[in-house]
Amino acid sequence: MNGFNVCLGAVLMLMSVSVVASELPTRDISEIISKEEFLSYENVADFIEHSPKVTVFVAPEADDIANYGTDVMKTLTGSDCDRDGKMDSNPECNAVFYKLWVKYQL
Repeated sequence: MNGFNVCLGAVLMLMSVSVVASELPTRDISEIISKEEFLSYENVADFIEHSPKVTVFVAPEADDIANYGTDVMKTLTGSDCDRDGKMDSNPECNAVFYKLWVKYQL
């Protein structure tokens, strides 16, 4: 029974971490990327290319399972343009770049 209590406590602690993280205020991206760093990028494609990379697991497609078996895992790697630890889409990266461009052009 003691092992169960430890496991239950660990699960509850992990759940509380995700709740606390979701309550954090959104950050101003310019606090993370300085004007000097931003101006070093030639264009939005260069900005996206040099952003940190994030890898996520996705569900395998039927062809993947047929080719590699039921234990196959599939991942996607993409850019984290706003530095929040999550993969961003191309429109999201463009929006981050535009926000920085507006801020640093003034």
